[in-house]
Amino acid sequence: MSTNWRISSFNGALLAAYFIPTWTILSFRIMASPIHSFYERPNVSVAFFASDTLHFAATGMVRAAWLLALGRMTVVAFFAIFLLLLTRPVIRKAGGCNEALAIALAIGSVICFAMMLMANYVHEPEAMQLHATELLMLLGTAIVMLVEPPAESVATVTAEQGAVLPLQEPQLFHNR
Repeated sequence: MSTNWRISSFNGALLAAYFIPTWTILSFRIMASPIHSFYERPNVSVAFFASDTLHFAATGMVRAAWLLALGRMTVVAFFAIFLLLLTRPVIRKAGGCNEALAIALAIGSVICFAMMLMANYVHEPEAMQLHATELLMLLGTAIVMLVEPPAESVATVTAEQGAVLPLQEPQLFHNR
């Protein structure tokens, strides 16, 4: 059994397994049919808030829908980068993939929190529960990242494996 997985990395991989397909499908639906998909359950709070409170016309609603899709695709992209970095053991052990995960968590938390507030404002309890659940998943992983002890340095990880760091000359003869 491999013991070199950090808890935040494993938790981030589980989050990515949920958010990448879910938010990608929602974003592509918005791109294909902005107004129709904007009024589906995961997006209805933003749609009602934009139309009822901000009094957006049709073009404003399309722009708001595309902005939401862009924000979600940004989070998906950072989760995908995190998964790509996670596949390299040296980067995973050194915690080099934590930055991509932290950015995905930060942007995703802001989007979920804003959508939860909008759902509360327009009295959509099912949408508010969905966004609160997603927000709690993201914040839970962020808390695990904060509490977890720091990762090993890259030099320590590569020295254990006997690898040569970039910009480091291999030592042919050891000093005695």
